[in-house]
Amino acid sequence: MTLLYRILKRFIRNDKFGIDPPEIYNGRVFALAAAACFGGTLFGMDTGIIGGVLTLPDFQDEFGLTNLGKTPKANLSANLVTTMQAGAFAGALLANPIADKWGRKPCLFVVSIFAFIGGLLQAFSYGHLSCFYIGRFVEGLGLGGATMVAPTYVSENSPRAIRGLLLGFYQLFETMGAMVAFFIDYGSLLHIKGHGSWMVPLAMQSLPPILIFISIIFCPESPRWLAGKDNFDAASKVLSDVRQLPVDHPYIQQELLELRTALEEEQRSVHGSGFWATQKECWLIPANRNRALLSIGLMVCQQWTGTNAINYYAPTIFNALGVTGNAASLLATGVYGIVKMCSCAIFIFFLADTLGRRWSFVWTAFAMWFFMFYLGFYVRFDPPVAGAHIPPAGYVALVMVYLFAAAFQFGWGPVCWIYVSEIPTNRLRGYNVSLAAATQWLFNLVVARVSPVMLVSAGGKTGYGTYFIYGSFCFAMGVAAFWIPETKGVSSTVSKVAVIVMLTDLLFRRYHSNVWTSCSEMLTSMAWRMLVLLLSMAETWRRVKSRGLRLCEPEVWEHCRVVNRDQQ
Repeated sequence: MTLLYRILKRFIRNDKFGIDPPEIYNGRVFALAAAACFGGTLFGMDTGIIGGVLTLPDFQDEFGLTNLGKTPKANLSANLVTTMQAGAFAGALLANPIADKWGRKPCLFVVSIFAFIGGLLQAFSYGHLSCFYIGRFVEGLGLGGATMVAPTYVSENSPRAIRGLLLGFYQLFETMGAMVAFFIDYGSLLHIKGHGSWMVPLAMQSLPPILIFISIIFCPESPRWLAGKDNFDAASKVLSDVRQLPVDHPYIQQELLELRTALEEEQRSVHGSGFWATQKECWLIPANRNRALLSIGLMVCQQWTGTNAINYYAPTIFNALGVTGNAASLLATGVYGIVKMCSCAIFIFFLADTLGRRWSFVWTAFAMWFFMFYLGFYVRFDPPVAGAHIPPAGYVALVMVYLFAAAFQFGWGPVCWIYVSEIPTNRLRGYNVSLAAATQWLFNLVVARVSPVMLVSAGGKTGYGTYFIYGSFCFAMGVAAFWIPETKGVSSTVSKVAVIVMLTDLLFRRYHSNVWTSCSEMLTSMAWRMLVLLLSMAETWRRVKSRGLRLCEPEVWEHCRVVNRDQQ
């Protein structure tokens, strides 16, 4: 019994963990996951670096942002950010045929080269917008491909009991990259002057691709991809190496049998190969179509939480909440990165394979809804005053931003990537994850493009409407998540996930009228109560502001207590 197994046994609460051989929980499988998940570090570093670089005075002077008005400046900033997302959208779609034809490992080599070149083009653009845009797009091609290949590769190499843990590495490495990026921006502002203050952070984006390229050299090809190419001898050798069991061990033979059975079932369900055969198999077979639509829907919801609005424009948001000065806002952004990374680590090590997928989605969505609405009410009714100290409610707002980051990392951040890598069939896993990644980047682009404009125009100059919009999406997502099928601990090599998806669909069809009636009554009641609450709060704040009071003063809470007593 290995030391790693004994450590995992302390906090993994999964029925499959006690059944499988202890040898399969070894350092080799963790090393494979880490090598692929450097793609997440690339994602995090780009997300974290660009937001801080946009606020650096030398960068603004170099690229002509200094003398622009508020809205034109927001539009140009959004264009500089979203060019990368456009490339990532294309990269996520283009990576799938490469990964399916030549393998997961060669595809990771290709995407690392694109990302490396793109980072250098940005760093040495010297104020030329065209060069900067090209660099962003080229880096996006690599980054989008990495978001498709990395989760697929990890899922296809992971033991079922810790699949959520290992897939969560992608999100952990992303948050780690974002945290490092935030402090790179902060250090550049303090210690580097002139062109170097923005060139150094942008050049650092080329470090994760180097790590991907070097580490993946020592990794084997995916056994499931090898099996799909009828190379079962090579697949058995890879499984034996990764699981650290002999080829003739019953566990290895059972895993190979499940692979063979699943592939035979998939071949019987569809005729032919190629692009159109894949489309028919994905969209004409109900179970596969449900999985694809579910994956796409989850990624749409993930982006409309508003998390990337904060990730890309965190310094701007912290300034809007009362944190003054570039150094202070970048430091607050760095703390935000630390909170994200620590929260993600806690989740994937202690909760990913214990709490389950559905409930992780549900409770974190409602938590994010509450945090976003608090920010909206604070900015709307008690906005910070320039030159004044941050009021107590302002400090609470800063805490809410950090709690929002923690809630996202406990649910919609890592669990979306875990889920979309678990539910497809072996034959469609690459295509399904490619669709999910492309959707993620498409709506990432939308959020990154509209957020800076919303922050200066949605609800007036304070942009309070931004928080209400994203918060409303979070509430709707929490309600919808009740219908998501649970997949914790289910083997990804056979059709058990398909059975779960089809049974869920059958039960919903059988009882949808009663369920929908009950849910409609519940949601109508909740909506009515929420409307009454919002109107009451608005009237309270109107009276409070007319008396010249501020948030959190005793008179305010006494007034609220009286109003509540009268309503009862």
